[in-house]
Amino acid sequence: MMLYPLKFRQIYKERVWGGNKLSTVLKRVKKSEKAIGESWELSSVEDNLSIVKNGFLKGNNIQELIEIYMGDIVGEKVYETFGIEFPLLFKLIDSAERLSVQVHPGDDVAMQRHQAYGKTEMWYVIDASNDSQIYVGFNKDLNGEEFKARVQSGSLVDVMNIEHAKKGDVFFLPAGRIHAIGDGLLIAEIQQTSDITYRIYDWGRENNPATAREMHVQFAEDVIDYKRHESYKTQYVEEEDSATGLVNCKYFTTNLLSFSKTTDRHYADLDSFVVYMCLEGKAKLVCDDEVDETVSMGETVLIPAIFNSVRIIPEQSVKLLEVYIP
Repeated sequence: MMLYPLKFRQIYKERVWGGNKLSTVLKRVKKSEKAIGESWELSSVEDNLSIVKNGFLKGNNIQELIEIYMGDIVGEKVYETFGIEFPLLFKLIDSAERLSVQVHPGDDVAMQRHQAYGKTEMWYVIDASNDSQIYVGFNKDLNGEEFKARVQSGSLVDVMNIEHAKKGDVFFLPAGRIHAIGDGLLIAEIQQTSDITYRIYDWGRENNPATAREMHVQFAEDVIDYKRHESYKTQYVEEEDSATGLVNCKYFTTNLLSFSKTTDRHYADLDSFVVYMCLEGKAKLVCDDEVDETVSMGETVLIPAIFNSVRIIPEQSVKLLEVYIP
């Protein structure tokens, strides 16, 4: 049987900082006593393998699909590089409170310490409260000694760069860049397949036995980029009925697609899967004029690499993140 656009069961993660925008904005989960902070939309992380929920492949996990279909699912070069491990992790993050200040190692350190890939990632702000903030990078050049002193004195946040976050903001976070998501945010996160996080500071929660989580300051010290950068927010101009480039790094390319009319996207020369994360609206996706699937706000769909084109037919209008391996 022929491959088709694949949807997966969400993997919900309870977090001490979890919010309610998955319910109020995306109408995805019912309000409950549990604080759902993350929805893993497509994951190949060990013990968190995404499972297909549509079509004849329903019930199979992502690694089983790649084992069977190999390059037809992910692309030949991607399969040669990563085998049955899907190389990207897609999440929705819903924060009622600030997340920990943290950093992620790059590939070399992660492989040496954890036999895993590092974590370079990006954020797209789907929804934000009026006073939401993003903590990313430093507001001055730092060094390891001052970093340790400020961690010990509780003044690290004083030297962090703080951005007012609003809907549509994009932040690219290469491995080594210190960061924290503020409260009142719903964020689409695209990252390498890695679950390695070095927590540095947790806003006092680390001192409460009920909420304390392990800190990793010693691990973080030698992976942090201590330089101040001129800009931490990705600048772009969104154009209607067009594709706008957001991020292009060696791990993934992300474009913003905003369409109110039928548009064809061509992937014959790509040799990669394509993932759409629907930010607004609804559309029908027709692959090679043969198979189709509908995607709505809050949904994520995987387009197998075997397809050469996707016709996007909006229902009024649609806004998508388009992600693939360059």
